[in-house]
Order: sequence, then structure tokens, then C-alpha cells
Amino acid sequence: MFWLDDKLKEECGVFGVYSENKEKVSNLIYFGLYALQHRGQESAGIAVSDNKEVDYYKDMGLVSEIFNDDILASLQGNIGIGHVRYSTTGESHVENAQPLVVKYKNGTIALAHNGNLVNADALREILEDEGVVFQTSTDTEVVANLLARYHKDGIVKSVKKVMELVKGAFAFAIMTDNKLIGVRDLYGLRPLCIGKLDDGYVLASESCALDTVGAEFVRDVEPGEIVIIENNELKSIKSSKWCRKNLCMFELIYFARPDSTIDGINVYLARSEAGRILAKEAPVDADVVISVPDSGTPAAIGYAEESGIPYGIGLIKNKYAGRTFIQPTQELREQGVKLKLNVLKENVEGKRVVMVDDSIVRGTTSKRLVNMLKKAGAKEVHVRVTSPPVKYPCYFGIDTPYRKYLVGATKTVEEIRDMINADSLAYISMDGLLKSTGCDKGFCLACFNGDYPMEVPLDGDNKK
Repeated sequence: MFWLDDKLKEECGVFGVYSENKEKVSNLIYFGLYALQHRGQESAGIAVSDNKEVDYYKDMGLVSEIFNDDILASLQGNIGIGHVRYSTTGESHVENAQPLVVKYKNGTIALAHNGNLVNADALREILEDEGVVFQTSTDTEVVANLLARYHKDGIVKSVKKVMELVKGAFAFAIMTDNKLIGVRDLYGLRPLCIGKLDDGYVLASESCALDTVGAEFVRDVEPGEIVIIENNELKSIKSSKWCRKNLCMFELIYFARPDSTIDGINVYLARSEAGRILAKEAPVDADVVISVPDSGTPAAIGYAEESGIPYGIGLIKNKYAGRTFIQPTQELREQGVKLKLNVLKENVEGKRVVMVDDSIVRGTTSKRLVNMLKKAGAKEVHVRVTSPPVKYPCYFGIDTPYRKYLVGATKTVEEIRDMINADSLAYISMDGLLKSTGCDKGFCLACFNGDYPMEVPLDGDNKK
């Protein structure tokens, strides 16, 4: 089960291209998805339109495993969207892979979605009661059916209508026969940005994907904004509703690549600053600072620079391990961690070690890493975490455990320290985390404080 792992799971990544050069669109999307692979490794897909027909290809696996030159050459069109998926709603099957392509009275719609809708089940039930037949178990198909349902006034008005009905977090890349459309939810929970090519435009979940395809960053899509690209022109429809911005804080803490900039915040600098602040808030006498790679590395460097303790490599990551699905026996779980990370004994033996990580969810991996370091000869292991304790589950597209499995919700910091066998444990403060971003508001912090930006479907376990 997903909650047996000790990291928050990836979200999804969306990428869209509008270009006058039909031959390069599918290749641009391939490279864009490659840059967004960290956001989801279960499935990937590309859909393209040549203003007449929509063609697509999708499958389970990594981008590099699914596509080859022949497949990309067969996907010809001047508009295209792509998607990398980690499932938060809907099972991990090929029929749930995106983009979702559906035909309706006015043509064909292709839809790629990052996020999660909290009212998808209710909307699905209404549609099913009216005779709509669903082919997948994803909330994305609910959106596609709603878009087709309100087609009479055109796709743009249909999108506006759907935005009034759906609740939750979403960044959509939508393609019709002749338009590329980007949509961001009213709270800006999920990121989406715009890039400019010499002969067109790009939409992407993160700016790092723009760099990969040689697109110039234009700006972030604003919360509640609809961006329409047609005839190589970009038009914008701003939301008439005001909501306080709530970018998911874990985009900056963990999910986004460090070379991305989201809503004006450079991810690397924010993580590095969080490490500096943590060094001030929770100093310790030690000989070396190491990170839990990769997301903990910028923070560890910041901690080392601020504290004056040398930074060293203590854990080596196997870049080719891919996703390790945790097995049901303790022995195989231990093996799963060792497949991903191994201790560089020469850098920790006989030393007092500060291990910097971005978060602790269940505590299982932290415990294994501390024990691996001590087995390798570390005299002391002090754990420093650049997020506050995770106490509440997410309903907006991050696959978090039931609350009863969140160690931050069930144990004190001292109890967690004892559980993971660390010599000391400290989390960054909420004020410190906000300070690291350069902003004091505009974030969803619900997984830390339970203050959800909208009503969520709670049950007995405080999890959908």
C-alpha cells in the first residue's frame, strides 16, 4: 500500500506546445515531459492536433521507455499536450493514463490534469445518473464530460462553466482541434507557467521544462486564469472571483526541481535559505553535514554554510533505481532503501553527523537511514528537517497517508526522535519556513496546520 513508504508521493506534470512547425511539436513535448519526469513515473502520454484530427499515444512507464523516434514521427500536429502521471485519483492502469482524449459534437478534446478534485465523486454520480458512461476511474474524465456537456457556447465558455462547478486543485492543459488552453485553479494550488518559442508558445507545470525546450519564460498563469493560444496569439481571461493564493508549500519543499522558479520563488534558493534558517533555529555541535538526496541537498548546503560545519556526501543515491515499491516483509523493505541510498562510510565513520531531510511522513525511512549511518560508524546522527511536522493529509493531488499513519500527528518530536534512533531531532518552524520563501503568505499549509483552503471530504480517519 502507498502509505508504507515514507515520502509524499509525486503529483503529475503537464506540458503543452503551440507551434507553426508541425514536425517538432511531439519532440518538444517529449523533452518537456522528460524534464517533468520527477512529477510522476507511472505513465506518460502525448496528444497532437493538426487542426483537423487529434492523434495520441500513451502507455505505462517512463517517458524514455514509452516513446521512440518512430512514435514521435507519427504524432504530427502544430498543437500538442503531454502528461506524466502519478495516480492520486484512479488506479494505476493504462486506461487512466493521460492525456484523456474524447470526441464530442464539436470535435475532439484532449485533457491533461495535475491536481485532484474534491467533488469529483459527487459530479460523477450526477453524470452517471443522467446516463453518462465512464471509461476510466479518474476525475479527469469527469472534467472532460463536463466540457463536452457545455459545448454549445464554445470551448472557452465551457471551460469557464466547468471552473464554476469543480472544486479542488488543478492545472489543466486542454487541446481542441485548433486551440491550446491552460487553466489554473482559483487558489493557485498547482503551478502552471507560460513560455515563448520563436514560432509559438509553451505551457508547463514547471519552468525547468521551458529551459529544456529552449522556451523563454513569460510568466506564471495566475490563480483562476484561463489562457487561450490560437492562431499563434495568446489571450487571457482572468477570474472574476477573488480567492487568497494558496500555492502548495510542498512544491517548494520537495516536489519541484531545484532549477524551477514558481510564482517568482526560486526553488533552490528557498531550500538553501530554509537550511540556513534551520541552522540558526536548531544548531548542534557536529563534524559534517550531509543530505538525504536529492531534495534535501540544497538545504544541507545552506545549513553547512550558516553553521560553519563542512558539507559532505554521506548518502549516495542510485540514479537508476527508479521507483521502489515497498515490499511487505521487513527484509525486503530494508533492501528497497538500500537500492536507492547507500552510505559513504569514509565520510561518516567516527564523526558526528547532521542529516538534513525535507520531511518525515511515517518515519520508517528516517529510522533506516539513521541506523545505516550508525552501522557505518557515525558517532552521532542529528536529524534536521526543513518542513514542520506533517500532521494532516492532503486532498489536492498529493498522495499522503491516512492521518493515523502520519507520525507527526501521533507522536511528539521527542517520541519521533526516539523512534528513528536519532541523537537529536529538530524541525524548521512555520515562521522559518515562510521566511525561507521570501513571502509570509500565499501558501497552502494544510498538511502542517489543518487549515484547508476549501471544504474537504473528511471521514472518521480524516482522509478521503
